[in-house]
Amino acid sequence: MSDVPGMMIVMTITRTWRGCVFIGTSLDGYIAKPNGDLSWLTETAPRPHTTESGAHPALVWGTFFPTIDTLVMGRTTYETVLGFENWPFEGKRVIVLSSTLDTSDKAEIARSVDEVEALLANGNARRVYIDGGRTIQAFLSAGLVDELTVSIAPTLLGRGSRLFGELDSDVLLTLRGHHSTEGDGLVRITYDVAAR
Repeated sequence: MSDVPGMMIVMTITRTWRGCVFIGTSLDGYIAKPNGDLSWLTETAPRPHTTESGAHPALVWGTFFPTIDTLVMGRTTYETVLGFENWPFEGKRVIVLSSTLDTSDKAEIARSVDEVEALLANGNARRVYIDGGRTIQAFLSAGLVDELTVSIAPTLLGRGSRLFGELDSDVLLTLRGHHSTEGDGLVRITYDVAAR
């Protein structure tokens, strides 16, 4: 508070964590079929693709995931992952953004992006993996995504869950790396998100 009557000093808290997205999408921008099916991305039939290695390749899962200490995902993504044979996030903190989920033995629950931010600030998060279409959209709208890696699959789905939605303002991106992979034909792109 200020000593000057009617004047209040607003303190801003510096965010100590970096919001990172790593996701696959169809060429037409869908991350899942209408029924949530991901097999078009994970179980593709091999086809001969051309490949080019760039001087500055995009991030790949094997080097990206070990740098992550915390994951934030929506309820739909969380329930999909619970259906996997093994829990893939052992040793990582997981926060589920949901207004309807009450409890979980694998994750903390937050009702809003603000609540997630508070949990991240209190948990000493450094690199936060943000997953799930609506969760990514909410974090982009709130200016909380710093890094964006998208793997574009050589597939057109025509419908399903979209990766990106409407935004209040443009989000400027700086290309950090890109490459394609011959085995699956994915074009991988990593961007830094410009501060807003």
